[in-house]
Amino acid sequence: MKLIKLFFVCALLSSCNTPKAVYDYDDTVSFNNYKSYQLFPDFQSGLSQLDESRLITSIKNGMESKGFSASEEPDVFVNAYSREFMDQNRSSIGIGVGGGGRSGGVGVSGGIPIENNSVMLEVTIDFIDVAEDSLIWQAIVETKFNPNASPEERRAMFDEIVQKALEGYPPKK
Repeated sequence: MKLIKLFFVCALLSSCNTPKAVYDYDDTVSFNNYKSYQLFPDFQSGLSQLDESRLITSIKNGMESKGFSASEEPDVFVNAYSREFMDQNRSSIGIGVGGGGRSGGVGVSGGIPIENNSVMLEVTIDFIDVAEDSLIWQAIVETKFNPNASPEERRAMFDEIVQKALEGYPPKK
């Protein structure tokens, strides 16, 4: 019985909603040269106006925490765009009991299907070198998205997305 309880606790912990991020960058760039930023002039995140405002606030706070200052003549433009999609995770939980003796064995197993279709949000954040007009760094963050979340929950989600994205900046070469 303890083994079954442990299994369910592990399953619940592994299903926690933590954003996942992947990073890419131009490995010929010296990232120490970038100190100022501005949002991309044609910033269109694909989010609702309210969520876009929350994302912009999170980006501004995140950039400040990384030592960037907002500028009319920036070193980098920051752009962000998003997409929603359904995660069609068709997992199952299996429970098995087995036994055996010296000359034979008996086994019993079963599976419980779990259909977990979640709304996912993918946010891509780009850093563009203004002088060269080239993409120098990118983070793609994916997380579960609750369309019915409160404004406070949405703000916290965007703060977490930006924090997770900026964990990869500057890149570790």
